[in-house]
Amino acid sequence: MSIRLRLTMLYTAILALTLFAFSAILYGSQSQALLNREKDFLADGAHRVVKLRLHWDRPFDDLRFAWRPPRDEDAPNREFGVPTTYIQLLSLEGQVINRSGNLDEVILPLSDAGWQAVQRGESWVETASIEGERLLIYSTPVIVEDQTTEVVQAARPLGDQLQHLNTLGRNLLIGSGTATIVAFGAGWILSGLVLRPVHRITQTAHAIGAEQDFDRRVDHAGPNDEIGQLTTTFNTMLAQLQAAYKQVERSLRQQRQFVADVSHELRTPLTTIRGNLALLRREPSIGDEEQEDILGDMAGESDRLIRLVNDLLALAHAESGRSLQSEAIRVKPLIEDVCRHARLLGPDRTIGCDDLLDVAVVGDRDALKQVVLSLVDNALKHTDGEIRLTSAIKDEQVTISVRDAGPGIEPEMLPHVFERFCRGEEAKTRPGIGLGLSIAQALVEAQRGTIAIESEVEQGSVVTVTLPRATTPRAG
Repeated sequence: MSIRLRLTMLYTAILALTLFAFSAILYGSQSQALLNREKDFLADGAHRVVKLRLHWDRPFDDLRFAWRPPRDEDAPNREFGVPTTYIQLLSLEGQVINRSGNLDEVILPLSDAGWQAVQRGESWVETASIEGERLLIYSTPVIVEDQTTEVVQAARPLGDQLQHLNTLGRNLLIGSGTATIVAFGAGWILSGLVLRPVHRITQTAHAIGAEQDFDRRVDHAGPNDEIGQLTTTFNTMLAQLQAAYKQVERSLRQQRQFVADVSHELRTPLTTIRGNLALLRREPSIGDEEQEDILGDMAGESDRLIRLVNDLLALAHAESGRSLQSEAIRVKPLIEDVCRHARLLGPDRTIGCDDLLDVAVVGDRDALKQVVLSLVDNALKHTDGEIRLTSAIKDEQVTISVRDAGPGIEPEMLPHVFERFCRGEEAKTRPGIGLGLSIAQALVEAQRGTIAIESEVEQGSVVTVTLPRATTPRAG
């Protein structure tokens, strides 16, 4: 059962219950009002007959005309004695003393409970069916010297009142039923209008699931009510899903590329080692000099495999999302420490780090040192000229630059330098496997920083690391 149908049925049920409850109350109150009016009319007439009975010694020819009240202009039909009013006078033994002529031979009944009430001096009201006609009978005692001597009964048929009540009940039933049917149709239409945005959300979700199109959004031009908030939340969720989907898609693509690149890089040294092993096992065996060359080649390829595995582990560690420390790091002593290590790696090279600012950045000390040392090592591999390290302040950020005077990078290769295993034609003749800049980028981004490279052919390259500036530098 749809929510639209449930809402419509709930609304209709509430309305129907309300209407029928109101109809029942109206019907009951009207029925009681008519009954009370008849009771009051009969009581008034019966008590007047009692008074006449007490002060009139002569017998009544026709009790219907024993009392004629003054005509009331507001109630012209309340003349006691009309043909539909019946009067009867009973003795305490139950014998009919006198009665109105319109009763003919009919005797108005009085129940046992009624006899007990009038004998106690109380009035009694009851209904009875006589010859298929429903009558309301009012019985009251005639009391003389505190003794009940006779009983006066006044009765009126209830046919008109019952017909009026039946008509009222039928009209209320038909009206309530019609209102309920109309309310169901109106509720169905209104609930459809209210739930239309939800239907659009359902259609959009179905289309997105079928087409994998996270660019779609739900259009809502209505007020910012519950439906509007649902639409906004759904669109926000779609945006988050889109970002997550693209990230997963990018990660899967990078993973496939990574596996392909690793397979390619591992295949060459492993193939070389296997070929050399086959040469060593060849019969007749090769000469000692050739064996030395093969063993040296195998040792070199093994070292290359070790470097490749270490770089891959470093890259995986950097991209694993591990939590790095966030502390204030003084840039000048850290770069000077890197320069000392670099001069040990290239004692015959010129490495300048004199133009340094005494500022601090927010980051991880070990990770930042690894990044700068990797950039310097990369420059040592690709240039024979001078290498300079500098720092500067820009918009509450600190930049650390490593500049070399090498051959530079071709313009078409520049957008790909941070990709794994990316190496230019000139770089392929130098040691390395093309993971240094990828590792550096992952470590810098993990510290909420950025890394960029500028290069011109035959002019050299500049790699710049930008990190947030620390407001309170600490020693160390």
